[in-house]
Amino acid sequence: MNAKLKSTIAVALMSCVMATGAATAQTKSKTKAKQPHCYDVEVQRPKEVKDKHKITGTALGAVAGGLLGNQVGGGSGKKIATAAGAVGGAVVGRKIQENQQNKTETVIERRCD
Repeated sequence: MNAKLKSTIAVALMSCVMATGAATAQTKSKTKAKQPHCYDVEVQRPKEVKDKHKITGTALGAVAGGLLGNQVGGGSGKKIATAAGAVGGAVVGRKIQENQQNKTETVIERRCD
């Protein structure tokens, strides 16, 4: 074969190879465009409140305060100390439960575009 024919065949083959490569690249880019981009995000949410009226904290605080108040004084002073301890314990117990319920929790969510 002569040199001119060989170079023409080589150019024709290279054109076919390049066209095939371009078509493959377009197909891959279309495939990638359809797949969503997913990522993880940390989100802070308030904890779920099970006892909205804080009855448990109030009751436990009143019992504990009453028991502590009962250890103080004697006679009618003991009764007053027990009542005061129960009221004070109820207030403190309610506040402790309120502080526990106001906490947030961090959750990891998966989001996709």
